[in-house]
Amino acid sequence: MIALRPAAERGHADHGWLDSHHTFSFADYHDPRFMGFRVLRVINDDRVQAGKGFGKHGHRDMEIISYVLEGSLAHKDTMGTASTIWPGDVQVMTAGTGVQHSEFNASNADGVHFLQIWIVPERTGFEPSYEQRSFTADDKRGKFCLIASRDGRASSVVIHQDVDLYATIVEDGHHLEHVLRPGRHAWLHVASGTVEFAGSELKAGDGVAISGEPSVRLTGAGTGEVLLFDLP
Repeated sequence: MIALRPAAERGHADHGWLDSHHTFSFADYHDPRFMGFRVLRVINDDRVQAGKGFGKHGHRDMEIISYVLEGSLAHKDTMGTASTIWPGDVQVMTAGTGVQHSEFNASNADGVHFLQIWIVPERTGFEPSYEQRSFTADDKRGKFCLIASRDGRASSVVIHQDVDLYATIVEDGHHLEHVLRPGRHAWLHVASGTVEFAGSELKAGDGVAISGEPSVRLTGAGTGEVLLFDLP
């Protein structure tokens, strides 16, 4: 089963300071057909104006990943973390028993564009934690670079769920394949650029649900940056 989720059909919220597209139901956008995929609950494609952001608010029992595409994002939380997230950085916050945090555009001149991703943890009640790692374009170019996993292998950030999250940059005419183990599923999200998959051209914001397939094969059409979720 291969099911396309076109970028143009996502939920959309324009708050002035925030322009957000929702792959799955979120906040005031509700579509019972798109409540998530497997344990992947949220992919929000957010653009925040200079100097603006999300004030302190709470989460619990969710693995929250931020992936910056352009600009910089300033993070503070009640665990005492204060950091700035740049393109190439992957930040994960285990909300667990409860944490509050804020996220603001770190620049007073330029916008920030980032993906906010939520994954349902394997159980509730984890101790809140924070981790951030950086991956270069060369780490991702022409291969599936593991950026988040349950066991933290290959220097990936740790998430409390049986999910492997990969990032890749696929260049024009190049082919890339990821084999799925029996019983596994996948979600593709095109972060930027264009790629080809299963005979279709996918553009920024497009997503694909994949089940019952032996592998995921991408072909570059220009240059595209893609996130691949290998899911239980």
